[in-house]
Amino acid sequence: MAKKSVASLTEADVSGKKVLVRADFNVPLGDSGNITDDTRIKAALPTIQDLVGKGAKVILCSHMGRPKGEVKEKLRLTPVAKRLGELLGTEVIKCNDCVGDEVTSTINGMSNCQVALLENLRFHSEETSNDPEFAKQLASNADLYVNDAFGTAHRAHASTEGVTKYLSPSVAGYLIEKELDYLQDAVDNPKRPLAAIIGGSKVSSKIGVIETLLDKCDKLLIGGGMIFTFYKARGLSVGKSLVEEDKLELAKSLEAKAKEQGVDFLLPTDVVVADNFAPDANAKTVSVEEIPDGWMGLDIGPDSIKVFQDALADCNAVIWNGPMGVFEFDKFAAGTEAIAHTLAGKSDAVTIIGGGDSVAAVEKVGVADKMSHISTGGGASLELLEGKTLPGIVALDDA
Repeated sequence: MAKKSVASLTEADVSGKKVLVRADFNVPLGDSGNITDDTRIKAALPTIQDLVGKGAKVILCSHMGRPKGEVKEKLRLTPVAKRLGELLGTEVIKCNDCVGDEVTSTINGMSNCQVALLENLRFHSEETSNDPEFAKQLASNADLYVNDAFGTAHRAHASTEGVTKYLSPSVAGYLIEKELDYLQDAVDNPKRPLAAIIGGSKVSSKIGVIETLLDKCDKLLIGGGMIFTFYKARGLSVGKSLVEEDKLELAKSLEAKAKEQGVDFLLPTDVVVADNFAPDANAKTVSVEEIPDGWMGLDIGPDSIKVFQDALADCNAVIWNGPMGVFEFDKFAAGTEAIAHTLAGKSDAVTIIGGGDSVAAVEKVGVADKMSHISTGGGASLELLEGKTLPGIVALDDA
């Protein structure tokens, strides 16, 4: 999936041109409407700064939240424009819509090197339904297109896929380029030994990625709530722990496939159990063979942490997707935090954090800057690791 990148565009290609950039500014907001985490805004800066430096008129577009085709005042992108202006050190023109005469007039009045931000794309239901007429309207104010929103690249929306039919060239921004370099390379040309750590609550949400990684990796470490489905499939008692009863046969077959392919398939040997699902629940550590009735597993235990650390010691590449336990509760965060610290200590290895809760975990522990790559996509990261094609990427010009 080698795609043409914004890096290949020269000053002659973009100077004075109107460039539509799909960014991912779906940032979390506090109660007062303030941005609580600007990571995604900062991640878009290299592409924006590159285009501004080459004399383009930069038209940014993004969604925020799920307004479902209605204007929701709380989901306007005004705070994003303000923060982006602070980071760029220049005013960002904020439009009150993403299509229409007012937007066209604002864009036509832009000077070279100016930056404008359109209003939340999802105030129009035509964005998510990939309506051709809406895509055409969105594209009509621009000369070329850059997609730098990896988090929505697995969706065929008007702003990710539809606009490419009307704008040429259509290229990848630096963020998407980096995601493809790391995530695709990790599974297509891996450094060995390659380990994958897969966590999270349900086997069902990670089936595809586990199956794909069994073909690619040397070691597969499983944590999180999904371990109890594997234990039950082995005939163990799991108390009140989360189990997907309809996935027991699948769990057996995944273990069998790992054995067949010579992949080290590691499940925790001990777990931290609780008498209920609460941050202040009573807790104790037990062997996985001795989970008491009425108790539920909420983290991996200290022996398991040691086993996992030993397994990772010789690995030259590690992909991590999903927490080891309910890390939002401090009492059940030790497993997840230990894995984060372990990967942070592997300075000679390629360490890839594959989106979602694992990203929150490494940020909580304060070791995000020690990882080789932190993916900005949740579902998009998983689908890429599964080997699926992402519509927002496929639609871009080939390199």
